[in-house]
Amino acid sequence: MSLRLQAHLGTLRQMEILLAVYDSGSVSGAAQQLHLTQPTISMQLKKLADVVGLALYNIVGRKVVFTEAGLEVVKTATEVLDSFSRLEMSLSDMGELKSGTLRLAVVTTAKYFIPHLLGPFCKRYPNISVQLNVGNRQQIIERLKQGIDDFYVFSHPPGDLNTESIEFFNNPLVAIAHEEHPLVQQAEVSLAQLCEAPFLMRENGSGTRLAIENFMSKQGVKLNVKMTIESNEAIKHSVMSGLGVSILSAHTLTFGGHMGLAQLRVKSLPINSNWYFLWLKSKRPSAIAQAFLSHVQNEGREMLLTELARCEPI
Repeated sequence: MSLRLQAHLGTLRQMEILLAVYDSGSVSGAAQQLHLTQPTISMQLKKLADVVGLALYNIVGRKVVFTEAGLEVVKTATEVLDSFSRLEMSLSDMGELKSGTLRLAVVTTAKYFIPHLLGPFCKRYPNISVQLNVGNRQQIIERLKQGIDDFYVFSHPPGDLNTESIEFFNNPLVAIAHEEHPLVQQAEVSLAQLCEAPFLMRENGSGTRLAIENFMSKQGVKLNVKMTIESNEAIKHSVMSGLGVSILSAHTLTFGGHMGLAQLRVKSLPINSNWYFLWLKSKRPSAIAQAFLSHVQNEGREMLLTELARCEPI
């Protein structure tokens, strides 16, 4: 890298703007997040692209698609801003965590229980901010590759990246149907009966789908997939509407509600899996990240067990 590029790679504000566009997926989203106008966002990123000498992103339809060069700048911008964040906390009172941001990226099903971990943590440290990004498994893997966040939550973590992890909580996958579905009345439902019913499946890239397909393959059976749906909530409403049966995380139902639904007593189910917190080995954790991981390990499991006990079981 030339001395000129080192000296003029961009201001901290331009890096912050670039990360806001990456996180929100749009110039308008970044403008709203940073309380700037869209022309200001575009002008600052044009200046940054001019210095780099390569396009940082392209607009495809209404979606921002980052180039390879843009992703490299995003990765470096994250490292630079994290370094300044650590410096800020070192100069202030690290023990009290007076400032800074905790960045989490979680798969969609994890969004049901993560707030129950964040609530007590944010109450203890009221001056920090939290950035929570939710996506399917493949989307969160892409964020992990870029090292944008402090922690990533998966039920089926990728095995080909240089990460550390802790196994945090169980994640049983259960079969559900409309509460008046004929199979609900049976004391036990065979796997063959489940496979005959119209099935509502999560989209490609979903960890839930991956777990279901692996399980069915081991059992030597095939589901009668009639619809592919990209969200847990949409699946729940489709099941409530009598469009078919499905398999979802029990946490989706316990924390997210299950009115009009019933759990099928299927032989061989639930499908047992676990939740994992991951982080990159190469990324030095901030004081906030260290405090949150300690919170998760020392108190988080008990908090979630308490919350589960309060919720009405399906």
